[in-house]
Amino acid sequence: MNNMLKVLLIEDDAIEVMKLNRVISTLKLNHKIIEANNGEDALEILQQKDSLPDIILLDLNMPKINGIEFLGILKNDDNLKYIPTIILTTSNNQKDLLECYKIGVAGYVLKPLKYEDYVSKIESLLAYWSINELIKG
Repeated sequence: MNNMLKVLLIEDDAIEVMKLNRVISTLKLNHKIIEANNGEDALEILQQKDSLPDIILLDLNMPKINGIEFLGILKNDDNLKYIPTIILTTSNNQKDLLECYKIGVAGYVLKPLKYEDYVSKIESLLAYWSINELIKG
């Protein structure tokens, strides 16, 4: 039995947010998606220590605090650094990829252009994390 995940999606593009929610709905997954439009909003959500997400899906290219800066803040917080954070981005820049793994990201997923490929990647990603033993906050 797969666990229901509480997923914090940090994404500034409304179309990408709708796309992820559509995939969850289409696949009839009962994961709870918490949305943050940028890193600052996400940090506010994460201050509610009694209700931490199981995983974080993080876009790299965002206003205010970009994904790499957010990751640095997250990994320096003793309460938050254990939340698996998966980059979900269009950036296939090797420098970004290397930096993210150096900071301690749990995964780096490129958003494919074709919707069917996106559905497949999201389904695999969520299936993988829903069978993992996760630290409950």
